[in-house]
Amino acid sequence: MRVVVPFAAEQPKTRLADVFTPAERRAFARIMLDDVLCALREAGHAPAVLTTAAIDVDAPTVVDDRPLNAAVDAVLEGEESPVAVVMADLPLATPDALARLFAPDADVVLAPGRGGGTSAFVTRHPAFRVDYHGASYRDHCERARDLGATVATVDSHRLATDIDERADLVEVLLHGTGETRRWLDDRGVRLDTSGDGRVTVHRDAAATRRDNGPETG
Repeated sequence: MRVVVPFAAEQPKTRLADVFTPAERRAFARIMLDDVLCALREAGHAPAVLTTAAIDVDAPTVVDDRPLNAAVDAVLEGEESPVAVVMADLPLATPDALARLFAPDADVVLAPGRGGGTSAFVTRHPAFRVDYHGASYRDHCERARDLGATVATVDSHRLATDIDERADLVEVLLHGTGETRRWLDDRGVRLDTSGDGRVTVHRDAAATRRDNGPETG
């Protein structure tokens, strides 16, 4: 089975601009990618990275700067064997969680993300193609059924949790066990339970100054 991890190498994670600088966001995206690749290897697979630009990473790479749908479809069109696509921003993914993705023998296996997205999938149907816009989990189910393909869904908190916004960092601090969690700890990202609503995060002022330089003005 070919396993591919799409990765946006340039200006990643823009919705975390209220927490990290551009350089930090690039580093954060890379550390999450490394955690996903490590989990896939420990699950018995040899992943490749489908990247928008050349990167130095301990894995085979395919560079394709087209939008995500076109780049992933190009991979699917060139394969007759099963293909798995696992997103690069799933730092809670573990070998056991990923094993659940690979276990079903359905033509299309989907791991939905929070908010209606698709965190990962396996396809054994040669005509299956992707549509990551909007409620992609629903759309992928419909596309598979239109092809007459059997569909299985993997309900996994660890695979559903992609990291895009400040609130998502809470999940990494609570449930993360890999390098992404340690990266956040090192940069002073802490749980904030001081409000009356949902738990959020804040950064220690000392860590922010250390990483970003002294305040001026």
